Amino acid sequence: MSDNNTLLPPTVDIGRMLDDGRFSTFQKMIVLLAALSIVMDGFDGQLIGFAIPSLIKEWGITRNAFAPAVAAGLVGMGIGSAFAGLFADRFGRRWAIIGSVLVFGLATSLIALSPNVATIAFLRFCAGLGIGGALPSSTTMTAEFTPARRRTLAVTATIVCVPLGGMLAGLFASMVLPHYGWRGLFALGGIVPVAFAVLLFFILPESPRYLARHRERWAELRTLLARMAHPFEKEVIFTDRKEQQSGQRAGLGALFVAGRGRDTIAIWIAFFMNLLAVYSAFSWLPTMLAGEGLSPSVAGSGLTAYNLGGVIGALGCAVAIGRFGSRWPLLACCLAAAASALFLRGLDFSAHTTLLVFCIGLHGLFVNAVQSTMYALCVYIYPTEVRATGTALALAFGRLGAILSAFAGAWLITQGGAPAYLGMLGLAMLMVFVCLMAVRRHIPRLGHL
Repeated sequence: MSDNNTLLPPTVDIGRMLDDGRFSTFQKMIVLLAALSIVMDGFDGQLIGFAIPSLIKEWGITRNAFAPAVAAGLVGMGIGSAFAGLFADRFGRRWAIIGSVLVFGLATSLIALSPNVATIAFLRFCAGLGIGGALPSSTTMTAEFTPARRRTLAVTATIVCVPLGGMLAGLFASMVLPHYGWRGLFALGGIVPVAFAVLLFFILPESPRYLARHRERWAELRTLLARMAHPFEKEVIFTDRKEQQSGQRAGLGALFVAGRGRDTIAIWIAFFMNLLAVYSAFSWLPTMLAGEGLSPSVAGSGLTAYNLGGVIGALGCAVAIGRFGSRWPLLACCLAAAASALFLRGLDFSAHTTLLVFCIGLHGLFVNAVQSTMYALCVYIYPTEVRATGTALALAFGRLGAILSAFAGAWLITQGGAPAYLGMLGLAMLMVFVCLMAVRRHIPRLGHL
């Protein structure tokens, strides 16, 4: 019997090895590439917000006429987000990331040739498919290359790259728009991610957990693991026991049992209202500022400040939640976001330009702090068997708020100007406050986990 046992090939649990292993330089490089994909995502996703004032002026159209083009991009993002996981599970995380970046890069470049709003709407829809697919694909790649002890921080840092990309888009627009116009903005802004997609094709590997599930690709997996300082013999059998054990997922109904129904509804509405506020800024903030008589450079710097504040706020709130739990940091950020929007309503924009940009940055800090860290709250609220479903559906419900922002932002700016627009942002964050107050299962403070 013992002789037969010695003939059995050794088995390696790839999931446990990655969860408990060291974080090699090679793995850090892959996480950086995934993060850069999200930077490109945020970059291309927000170019439209900087271009709208120029398009309205050049074509002589109203803000409301441009709303369908903004909405088309957001619808594309929603569809891209919904199908990205299916694509990544079937064809691999590598192709999902490369394909997403290539699609939104090409579509954005082609917007430079658009003769009318309908064409822009179609191309924004196509770009949205890639923009929506990049975030879940890249965060999955990050999670599957990062040890468990560092995974939360790594994924949060990846999500923060969305406003970081938007901030870079603002700096890019301030340099390109005055010299090359909106067509040059889209042409050059699309070429950058296309070039990055080509780079990813040559250097981005497949996820080891994906490869472990496909026996015909184990040779590729052994080569990859060797680069991660985990060499194995050819005879080794790879498994992922944790993945296999969680393969049976509970249905939608599991989100509403065991006392989770109240938290689920509250989280869905919070995502809806928060993304309504976030995408109202992404799409219409420069237009609102331009409508108040500010120069294009000042209007663009407002959205840049909003994104810069978002990066700082998301990271700061993540640290605060780790120390104090999620309830009070999130609630404080909601109130501060609402207060900053209401303060801006009473500000004389033309007389206090510097203070205006600073307060917009503060508003972005608090709004994006809530948005980025609500993902962590979802992970805590839902148990393993429904965690992916709960988080995905919360984001999907939130996308409806983003789509609504395309029409609400344009209508409010046209009907009531800056006061109506800023009032909507403040009211939305007050609604998020009420919803998060209703959540029972907040992340406890450190030491009480």
